[in-house]
Amino acid sequence: MSVVQLAVPPLISFLFAYLLIGPVRSLDLPIASIWPHGSPLWAQAVLMILAVDLLRYWLHRAAHESDTLWKLHSVHHSVQQLYWLNTARFHPIEKALQMLLDSVPFLLMAVDPRVLSLYYVAYSTNGFFQHCNIKLRYGLLNYIVGSAETHRWHHSREPREANHNYGNTVIVWDLLFGTWFLPDTREVDALGLHQADYPRTFVALLKAPFTR
Repeated sequence: MSVVQLAVPPLISFLFAYLLIGPVRSLDLPIASIWPHGSPLWAQAVLMILAVDLLRYWLHRAAHESDTLWKLHSVHHSVQQLYWLNTARFHPIEKALQMLLDSVPFLLMAVDPRVLSLYYVAYSTNGFFQHCNIKLRYGLLNYIVGSAETHRWHHSREPREANHNYGNTVIVWDLLFGTWFLPDTREVDALGLHQADYPRTFVALLKAPFTR
């Protein structure tokens, strides 16, 4: 939690700002005109949630379908029980890839910092709920947000079940692209990976994507 969610993002943000955002903005490209800056803040926040989740949906889906990306993403899936700290259990390289999609495009478009803040609050709050070790029935909200119910199936040990429900804050893109999954006749069984000897220590998890 301290390293991946608190220490790494500011470092990555600084590197992005220094190496990418600053130089691109200095070119005075018309990219900022793409964003509806004049719309109400709440509307911009909703738009950003939907836009980020679309980008993150395809990154998340690719992480399950690409062997290379899966080596990074399997760190997140290696837990055998969901609990709120799983929200921060990502490999730092994957965290950088996520920020490349959920931060950089919107910083380049000069989105209002208040809109960015509203997005991050929604994303982080829902992320904690998604991974909570609680029995919480969402009902119709399972068709709107990335819920604890749908996300538990995403962490199933069986790939045919886990390769669904990629949404982070909202679940609408799973519904649209046919990856929504929530059986109503049974509960999800074992969570995690089939690889019983997957690393558990912090340092070993950092090395895991680069070992055989």
